[in-house]
Order: sequence, then C-alpha cells, then structure tokens
Amino acid sequence: MSSGHKTMSAFLTVIGSLIVVILGLCVGWPSWVWPLALCVLAAVAGLPLLSARRRRPLIPPEHTLEPDLPIPPVERWEKIVREVALPSRAADYDFLFTAVVRWVPSDAPHGAPEVSYAGLALDAVLQRAAEITAAQLPHRAGLVQHQLSGELATMLPDPTGRVRAMADHVEVVLSEEDQERLDKLATVRKNETVWEHERKYEQSKRSYLGKDVLSSTGSAVVWWLAKNNDQVDRAVADIGLLAQLTAVANDEPVPERLHPYLGDTARLDDGRSLRETPRQPEEPEGPVDPAETLAHHLTGLMRSAGVAEDDPRKLLFARRVAEAAKATGIEGTDVLTRIVDAWEFPHTDPSDPADPTDPSSLFEPFELGYSADEAPGEGHAP
Repeated sequence: MSSGHKTMSAFLTVIGSLIVVILGLCVGWPSWVWPLALCVLAAVAGLPLLSARRRRPLIPPEHTLEPDLPIPPVERWEKIVREVALPSRAADYDFLFTAVVRWVPSDAPHGAPEVSYAGLALDAVLQRAAEITAAQLPHRAGLVQHQLSGELATMLPDPTGRVRAMADHVEVVLSEEDQERLDKLATVRKNETVWEHERKYEQSKRSYLGKDVLSSTGSAVVWWLAKNNDQVDRAVADIGLLAQLTAVANDEPVPERLHPYLGDTARLDDGRSLRETPRQPEEPEGPVDPAETLAHHLTGLMRSAGVAEDDPRKLLFARRVAEAAKATGIEGTDVLTRIVDAWEFPHTDPSDPADPTDPSSLFEPFELGYSADEAPGEGHAP
C-alpha cells in the first residue's frame, strides 16, 4: 500500500472519530456505548489496511525478475557478410571471408553529418581482416580462420570514431578451383624434392664408385676386402673380375700385367680367353686372294655355328655348305668346293680348277707317311 493511501485512511479515521464523539455528546450516550463505538470505529478504520495487505504480493515488485514496467527491446546492430575475397600472400589466391559483423554507434559530435553505421562497421572489420590475411599463405586457411576469430572478437572503433565494430562466427575458406590447384602444386613440389634427393644420391654413388672404388684395380680390390675382410682367398680369385670392371668403368683395356688373373672370365666370340688372344695379323700388302677370303669367312661361319677345330664333323659341315652354295648356280661358288677339297686333301690347291676327286692327283706317297723312295709294293708292308 502506498504512502498516499495510508495518509487518506488516517484522515478518514480521524474524521469518523470526531463525528462519533460529537454524535454521542449530542445524544447523550450512556457510558457503556462509548467503548462499543470505539471498537466499531477501529474496525472500520482497519478494514482498508487489512484489505491492502491481502492484495500485496509475497515478494515486492521491485525485487522480482519481471518488474511491472515492460523492458524495452534491445536494438541489434549486426549484418552478415558472405564470401568476401581477402588477399593472401600468394598472388591470385584469395581467401573467402564470411562472418557476422556487429557494431555499436558512438556519440556523434555536435553538428556531425548522418552516416551509415553499417557501412562504417563493415569497412572497419574488413580492413582489420585484410591486414592479417595479406601476410598468410593460401593453403593455411584453417589457421587464418582461427587468427581472425581472435583478432576480430574485440569491438574497436573505426577510423572515423563514429562506430565500434567486431566480427563473430568467422569462416575463411578457398574456392574449390584454388584448393585443387594448391593440392596439385604441393604434390609436384613433394615429388620434385624426392626426385632431387634421389638424383643427388645416385650422383654421389656413381662418383664414389667411378672416382674412388673403380679408379684402379688396386682400389677395387681394397674396397672388396673392406666389404669382405674375412674372405681373402675369394678376393684373390676375383681380381680378374675386378680388373675387368675397372677397365670398363674407365673405358680402358685391361693392363697386360693383370692378364694372368683373368682366367676364363673374359672370352672372345670364338671361345678363347683374353690371355689366349693372338696378335692381330698385319694387313697383307698387295691384292687379296679370293680363295683365302672365302676360306676365312667359311671358318668364321663354322666358328659361329659352334663347330670346334677338332670336331670330326667339321669337314662334313663345310662340304654341305659348299654343295648348297654350288647348287644356287651363282658364279664363283665352286671355289668353296675347292677350298673344302683342299682342307680334306691338303695337297690340293684351291685355286686349281682341276677335278680334286681324281685319285691320281690327290695322294702322294709322303702324305701317307712314306718317303718318295719307300712307296708301297717295294719291299715294305703297307
């Protein structure tokens, strides 16, 4: 009950009491009526107070969460910006900035012009964000997002001082095309780094083997012993192989002093080892006999076919080759037949066109182991 209501109740109570007293004096109430009148007067004065107490709430209104007066709605100053391009440290790669920009207008000086607080707030927030993103690499979008969330969480005044702005719910991403390009570039850089290391490793290994290990046969043997220091006998056995490797690595022939170590490790096409290689005959001076040339080629053919010098099938092979050549009818192939005849009957001259099958011209006494004076039928058994 308010103080005004209390004052009014007290005033009415006093007026009523005076009226009762005056009425009692004028009428001449007996003495027992006066106490009863006072009780009635007190009851009438107390009814408004009791009624006001019953209507009063248990908790005073000033102490409740929802006072009687309505709370005015809060005016919200915010705007959402979506995918605004902000520069990065790499040219042509921009961050896409999305956030909720909030602001509060500041007190304007007297006579200041009207402004768009939203425009000032957005410009202030984007400038603060661009200063951070311009120093960051584009593939660090996740890290940049967290940095901006922290830097833009404080409400700061704009350059004009007319508004204070901040940003919330910040998101920073790259476009799908830029992200795909960056992924490809990262893969290429990684592969290039691996390839460069492999190339340097290969160069180092080649340099070590070529300039150190295989620089000479002695260096190769020492290297082999360092790798197999408990196999000296095998190192000695492999000197020939190491000598050949060293010679090939340096594009040089094997030194003659190492030929005894070669053994059968190095062989020619004819099966002879390098130690058995005869000296190349000097080129003959003057015209070359065609029969000798054909004989040389025929020998090479048999050697390539695997017919050894002591093979009993040598003459048969040569005879078949000569007959096949003669069967072609090509002029000059009959020389092969005379060459084979000369091999089979050594006295025959391959350049002689006479028939080599004539018994009278094929055999002579000394060819069978006799001298000219000791022919068969003259006192000696055949």
